[in-house]
Amino acid sequence: MLEIVQSGGWLMVPIIACSVIAAAIILERLWTLQVQRVIPRDLTAQVWHWVKSNQLNPKHIQTIHHSSPLGEILAAGLANRNRDRELIKESIEDTGRHVVHELERYLNSLGTIAAISPLLGLLGTVIGMVTVFAAIMTHGIGNPAVLAGGISQALITTAAGLSVAIPSLIGYRYLRGRVDELVVQMEKEALKFMEALVHHQRLESRSDESPKPIKRRA
Repeated sequence: MLEIVQSGGWLMVPIIACSVIAAAIILERLWTLQVQRVIPRDLTAQVWHWVKSNQLNPKHIQTIHHSSPLGEILAAGLANRNRDRELIKESIEDTGRHVVHELERYLNSLGTIAAISPLLGLLGTVIGMVTVFAAIMTHGIGNPAVLAGGISQALITTAAGLSVAIPSLIGYRYLRGRVDELVVQMEKEALKFMEALVHHQRLESRSDESPKPIKRRA
């Protein structure tokens, strides 16, 4: 294996570095983008229980904010729950954009690796062919051993670049699709929660404004 890497020349160094970075990004994003970590199953029910029982306080909101990406979005709506519907929606959307940006972290780097890895392999191919033609000009074509070094460099770097680019591209597409799916689910949960919260606030305001019965004097 070491001999193959050495035969590929100095371009094998950035190709191997790209493979290590791509593997690290894919594993980290697969761990981070688990559905249970992004959208906890019981989070909305727990938050709604606090709202209905009037137990919600700043400490609860802080806990919700740090629990998960969905919790961060819900906490933004809860922090503005006494305001108008449009302001609640705007705060949720603003926070949602930041959450999506965090979910997409490192994906652009992974896409860049998928794009440049075959180009590095192609560069190695060009360098290898230049080496072959230089050897032909110096020694002629009578000695195949002289040409073997450049040809092996061209083939090894091309194969290495493609070996890095293909799984990187697959990982990039898969993770991008997972982020899109999670974003759709979070939007549904946030909108459903916002409508329920606004409705609950309206009912509370109506009950507060209802006239109290007049007590009769004894």
